[in-house]
Amino acid sequence: MNGTLELVENAIENKEQIHHVVVNAGKVVQMQKDMQLRESVNSSDIINADGQSVVWAAKFLNKPIKERVAGIDLMQNVVKLAASKKYKIYFLGAEEAVVSKTVAHYSKEFGKEIIAGYRNGFYQAEDEKEVVNDIVSSKANILFVAITSPKKENFLYKYKNELTSVNFIMGVGGSFDVIAGKTERAPLWMQGMGLEWLYRLLQEPKRMWKRYLIGNSKFILLVLKEKLRTKQ
Repeated sequence: MNGTLELVENAIENKEQIHHVVVNAGKVVQMQKDMQLRESVNSSDIINADGQSVVWAAKFLNKPIKERVAGIDLMQNVVKLAASKKYKIYFLGAEEAVVSKTVAHYSKEFGKEIIAGYRNGFYQAEDEKEVVNDIVSSKANILFVAITSPKKENFLYKYKNELTSVNFIMGVGGSFDVIAGKTERAPLWMQGMGLEWLYRLLQEPKRMWKRYLIGNSKFILLVLKEKLRTKQ
């Protein structure tokens, strides 16, 4: 976490751009078939392990990762950094009520000065250029994109060269939903045990059962296959 935040601050101070992405078990599985998503992730400047399962798998495969960096935790820390350094943030994604509540929450906690602009994530493909232009004209230093995978990764990959004035671009998934109070995050003890997926499944079983139960099984098989391959 500290290393990531240092890179973010350096990029903003030096007027450079960092494209950040997190990976979890589900995204690793998606990347096996979605080549655009794979290219987007692999071409990013920083890749953090969001899911604890990725940390465990890396250790099992003798390629240990220092620690898990959850996307929502990084987002919260970057917001604090923005408040202390007077950086500006653009919030893109989620429903209108959710993104507006997220902006209101951070405005109340840190002041309106950190808000460059915001827009919900419900727009058509032909409107993407307009969205990008709005972000650029806001003069944001930081962009958070709260859209589902692989749409957010592919959006950032597609337009990052047009967003060069934005120094830190990051997909944050469902983080706005948590900040706005639409969904709850798992208790700390479940986070520590790598059971956030189970807590999410219990909250939204109809929507999440296939993603987690089937996706996690596929991830385990991929890890075992890689373990066997590296032993040959």
